[in-house]
Amino acid sequence: MHNSSIEIAFVELSSYGNNTESSGNVKFIKQLGVDISEREVLIVEDIIDSGYTSSALIDYLAEKHPTSIKLCSLTSKPSRREKEVEINYLGFKIPNKFIVGYGFDFQEKYRNLPEIYYLKGEK
Repeated sequence: MHNSSIEIAFVELSSYGNNTESSGNVKFIKQLGVDISEREVLIVEDIIDSGYTSSALIDYLAEKHPTSIKLCSLTSKPSRREKEVEINYLGFKIPNKFIVGYGFDFQEKYRNLPEIYYLKGEK
């Protein structure tokens, strides 16, 4: 049996603000609080949209010299991609519509819905 130690750490970034589309301006709200040098890193995202946030996070983490960085996301909007990022593990692709529920929010609302829905009034 392989004996490995897994550590979970959180960073918080934002590029949406109160909008339904990314501004492209990524803000680091919470920095990483652990040493990741010489460690394998798995980024777990809810959605990859424009790619700006994931790209900024990958660049930030790379400066900390991990062994590897992999990206996992539940959803992806390929039609919105402005900054290409390699998604190593993907749940599913979605059209260019704003989604809420199952953890996805709009202005801190709808996050608790039991399924994923398109936000009414969006494309």
